[in-house]
Order: sequence, then C-alpha cells, then structure tokens
Amino acid sequence: MLRSSSREQGPLWRDPTFRALLVQGILLLALGAFIVMVVSNTMANLEARGITTGFGFLQDRAGFSIPQTLIEYSGDSTYARTFLVGLLNTLLVSAMGIVAATLIGFAVGIARLSPNWLLARLATAYVEIFRNIPLLVQILFWYFAVLQALPSPRDSHSLFEAIFLNVRGVVLPDPQPLTGFAATPWALLVAVIATWGLVRFAKRRQARTGRPLPVFKLGALLLIGLPAVVFVATGMPLEWSIPELKGFNFQGGVTVLPELMALWLALSIYTASFIAEIVRSGIQSVPQGQVEAAKALSLPGGIILRKVVIPQAMRVIVPQLTSQHLNLIKNSSLATAIGYPDLVAVFAGTALNVTGQAIEIVAMTMAVYLLINLVVSLLMNLYNARTLLKER
Repeated sequence: MLRSSSREQGPLWRDPTFRALLVQGILLLALGAFIVMVVSNTMANLEARGITTGFGFLQDRAGFSIPQTLIEYSGDSTYARTFLVGLLNTLLVSAMGIVAATLIGFAVGIARLSPNWLLARLATAYVEIFRNIPLLVQILFWYFAVLQALPSPRDSHSLFEAIFLNVRGVVLPDPQPLTGFAATPWALLVAVIATWGLVRFAKRRQARTGRPLPVFKLGALLLIGLPAVVFVATGMPLEWSIPELKGFNFQGGVTVLPELMALWLALSIYTASFIAEIVRSGIQSVPQGQVEAAKALSLPGGIILRKVVIPQAMRVIVPQLTSQHLNLIKNSSLATAIGYPDLVAVFAGTALNVTGQAIEIVAMTMAVYLLINLVVSLLMNLYNARTLLKER
C-alpha cells in the first residue's frame, strides 16, 4: 500500500502547490535583486556627482516666502516647515473641494431626475459641459478669464463695505478672539457629541415605540443654541478686523488668494459633474416598487426621497463617490499651473529646485498623497459598511 501511494504521489516538481510556491519565490527574489540593483546604482550615481542624500536638509533654512500660510512661516523657516505649510494648503483646498463637489453633485444629480423639464435639461447641460472639458483648462479659465479680469483694489466690488472682491482676491473681515473665547469652541464640541447621542437615542426609541423625535430641530437647537449661549455668557469675546483701503491695497482683514478660489471652483465644479451621474445612477438603482409603495402611503415627495430612495441608493453611490473624492485630492496637484502654494508647488517644486534632494522630496510627496488617500478611503469604507443593506 505504501509503495502504491508513493507511485501515485509522483515527483515533487509535479505538485501544483510546490510549483506555485517555487514560482512565487523566484519572482520575489528577482524583485528583491532588481530593487537592490536600482538602489545601489542610484547611490553610486549620486556619490559620483557629489550629491548628498538623507533628510538632514529638512532642518536647513528655506530662504523663500510663501504667499499663503495657515501657520507662522517666514524665509528663515526650515524646509520641514515648508513641507508642513504645503501640506496644510493641500488639505485645505482638498477639504473645501470635497464638501462643495459633494453638495453640488447631489443637487445636480437629483435635478437630472426632476419632472421639471427645464431643471432637468439644465442639470444635463451642466454635466455634459463640465465633465468633458479638461480640468486644467477649467482651472486656467477661472483664474485668467474670470478672476484676473476683476478690477483693481481701488475699484473693488464691495458687500456691506466689509467684504471686497478684486483682482488680488477676496478680502474678508478677520475674527480676533479675545480672552474667554475658548469656551465657545468647547461648547460646540459638547453640542456635537450631544447631537450624536440624540440621534442614536432617537433611532432606538423609534425602533422600540414607533414614535419619532424631531431630531433635526433638536439637533439644530443644540448646535446653534449652546455655543451661542456660552458666547453671550462669556461677554462675546470676539472682535473683527475690518479691511480698509490704504494706498494701493487693503490693510486688515484676511485675503483669500485668487489662486485658491480658481482651484477650488474648478475642482468642485469638475468633480461635481461626475458625482451627479453617480447620484443619478444610484437613485435609478432603487426598485420603482419602493417608490410606488411610499406613494401608496401618501408620503410627500421630499420624504420619499430622503427616507426611502436616498438611503437605499447610498449603497451604490458611496463606493463610486470615494473614487471621486480621491481623484479630487490627487487633481489638486494641478495647482502648480496657477501658482497656488500647495505641497507640489512649494515642496516638490521650489524646495526641490533649491536643494536638489529629488529622491527624498519626491518620495515624501508621494508618501503624503498615498497616506491622505488611504485615510479618506478608510473613512469612506467605514461609512459604506454602515450603509450596506444587512440581510436578516
């Protein structure tokens, strides 16, 4: 019996499992050898040209200014500070773009299915126009054709003599917190946590008793009322720096650069055209019988959309929406075309040209975009897991 079993087993190289492991091992060794060869050749070439490697340059003085900084920065700051400034500017325009594109995309996607002929055709025109024009062209259009055509600071368009729009951007009043203002953000945080708890309690109460709570009104009251009460109780510790025209420019206030405005508008409008189609397809994936059943219960159209259609459509919308959010973050690197100081422009651009540390800077930039997108993808996947229909 043992001899028969041995003959049936055959040589080891005929075993599919062994062959698969052998091939994978050979490929892994080849990949490792290729990486070692590339790294060794790169290090040898860098040494031959007298180019130093390492991340010590991050502590060197940058020596150049950046027009928009969310944190304190000057020409005496280090390259590490330059990296942080560029990263924050990238996160700013990406967050603004994701919020605006999602809101516009949902509105246009729903409008495409509207029974109103004119509204549906306008939404269709929006999608077909903006998604078929390259994003870079749209960025250049908003920057050169629209924002650069605005008047000079002396002839600015004004709103209530407090907000001014000119070729140098939008000048807004700058809030100046005083002593005691810190209590207001803490009150807002408490209100957010309380609203989250209220939503969970309302869901459990409705599942148990069938009676809903006015969560929207109570939540709005908490989010607005509690911080407002704390703000008034602490003596309204906030002043505003109103911009004033002095000479050829405004003094005081805070200026939103036209580069930021152009990039934000282009990213939002372009990405929203794709999100609109995602929303439309998600809504149309909901069985018509669900809508007819809701109408048979005499539910208003708005409630049918919010309570019946959208919740079921989200399982189709969210995965594709995640891809569009990731695309928007990556597309923000086109900011270099108009000089917006994002991570690519100030770190992978100016800092690289000054230091010559191409490998380190490019690797850091790639790693940052990878990390940002992985975090966004993780958060969206967690939300997607909550929207999936769970079988009983």
